[in-house]
Amino acid sequence: MTNTPAHGGADEAVGPATRKLVWVIVLGAMAPALDTTIVTVALAALGRGLHASVASSQWTITGYLLAMGMAMPLTRWVMERYGQRRVWLASLAAFGISSALAGAAWNIDSLIVFRLLQGAAAGLIIPLASTMLVSAAGRKRLGRVMAIASMVVVVVPIFGPVAGGLIVRYLGWRWVFYVNPPLCAAAMWLAWRKLPASPSRPGRSLDLAGLALLAPGLALVIYGLSEASGTSGFAATRAWAPLLAGIALTAAFAFHALHRRDSPLIDVRLLRVRTYAASTTVLFLSGLSVYGPLLLLALYFQDVQGHSALVAGLLLAPQGIGSLIPRGIAGKLTDRIGARPVAVTGLLLVALGTLAFAWAGPSTSEWLLGASLFVRGAGLAPVTIAVQAGAFRNIAPASVPDASSTTRIAQQVGGSLGSAVLALILSSALLARHATTAAGRGLAFDTAFWWAIALGALALLPALLLPAARKKDDGPARAPEPVAGFHAADEQRGFPGSVSTSHG
Repeated sequence: MTNTPAHGGADEAVGPATRKLVWVIVLGAMAPALDTTIVTVALAALGRGLHASVASSQWTITGYLLAMGMAMPLTRWVMERYGQRRVWLASLAAFGISSALAGAAWNIDSLIVFRLLQGAAAGLIIPLASTMLVSAAGRKRLGRVMAIASMVVVVVPIFGPVAGGLIVRYLGWRWVFYVNPPLCAAAMWLAWRKLPASPSRPGRSLDLAGLALLAPGLALVIYGLSEASGTSGFAATRAWAPLLAGIALTAAFAFHALHRRDSPLIDVRLLRVRTYAASTTVLFLSGLSVYGPLLLLALYFQDVQGHSALVAGLLLAPQGIGSLIPRGIAGKLTDRIGARPVAVTGLLLVALGTLAFAWAGPSTSEWLLGASLFVRGAGLAPVTIAVQAGAFRNIAPASVPDASSTTRIAQQVGGSLGSAVLALILSSALLARHATTAAGRGLAFDTAFWWAIALGALALLPALLLPAARKKDDGPARAPEPVAGFHAADEQRGFPGSVSTSHG
């Protein structure tokens, strides 16, 4: 058995062994990604089934997101202490078991507790998946590997509501959780067979001060943004008070991490790498302009055109189909010409595909809207692939776990902010127009979609700082200065517990 180098030539294709390894990782990430979208659809049904109020039922989603945000910063330390493969298997097992318990919940309180456990497991699975994908790909094949991995990020949020609607209608809300254990079991079996053992580095101490600042800081930010999605928006005390407290704690963590001499929880100095900072900013802003409007699209078909939730999900299918088509070519182009032109083109396609909804009303042709969704989906995939690949291009191998956690946090907080801002804009427009008819609601949605398009321009600015065409002789990735807690020998070997691709 021989090992294939992680960094091949610029035109090196993704080999069969690497491709299999990537699909093993993608399957493991599928369950937590799918869970978030299908539980949203089942919220009303599980509330009725457990005789819970809407406010209590909402905590099954809010609690999940809070636990996930608090667990993400721990990924690097846990991975180094126990090894990637062991943490991956344990996290999948925890997610599967907590999903089964959630499906068997006897009241809303027990369900919320089990959802907290699910969220904590997902908070380790998602950034760890990114870390292993980057390691398996090597810097010069990132685009093509991210094209495979983008199925989770792009397709699941689009097709998830359809799956959730079908499950709730024909099987019942408990099966929204029961679908996860088989997925986790299959992912664990494949990971046990295909993922090579990875060493642990138990010597590094946990940054307890950083954890005490960042974990509650992220939780408060996410909670404040979720509360801002209500009718009062950011004016509500329960929104701005935790939001300000969370921002203060997160800022305090950044100050702490910059001045800590040995291994902070997350090394924020990576943001000094221009291409990484640009990618992280695009990921954050894409929550406003790219993924935030997904909420508006589903609500538009229901509130303006009068369709059921299931039909609305089916009408969104062209967006998912559109996102599947350019994945392969977007990955190859990202590796060949750089992330910048691919990401900018994708953002422009997303804006073009959203444009029809900014002029739409109750009688707008569903064929026209379907074609627009197809164009929008064709832009979603290139944005995701190019930005994820561009983020890691100039990051030293030893810094990849830190970079993975930071990008996932930026994406998570950006998505929450996008939903809150667009929900607030829509609510304000509905109140201003006293929208009691479908036509009035349509005008309010037009306003929200115009804002989504305008906010997309913000994402274009940092996208222009992403890496463009690679020079013929592109040197190895490097950080602007040594990363705290690692030595040069560590960077030469690669980050701790790195996945090596092997051919039998």
